Amino acid sequence: MKSNCLITNQPDWGSLHIHYIGKKINQEKLLRYVVSFRQHNEFHEQCVERIFCDLMHYAKPEKLTVYARYTRRGGLDINPFRSNFENLPENLRLARQ
Repeated sequence: MKSNCLITNQPDWGSLHIHYIGKKINQEKLLRYVVSFRQHNEFHEQCVERIFCDLMHYAKPEKLTVYARYTRRGGLDINPFRSNFENLPENLRLARQ
């Protein structure tokens, strides 16, 4: 996943994890939606919240988790997590981080 920093407009790269229980989501439309964030200017946490809220509204899953693991910036890990049924996963870095 890629989005742009709201302040600096610098690109932010990360891995996006979506876990849901409910009716099947059209994978092509979901990919198109995620790719649209390449031009999106928001903080990491806002991006995850927007994805969570949009999926809840349009797909209406019974349960949903959205988790992003962004590359480090300034030595800080930023891994926003939003779920209505799961606990925060163990904080293990991905190879890209």
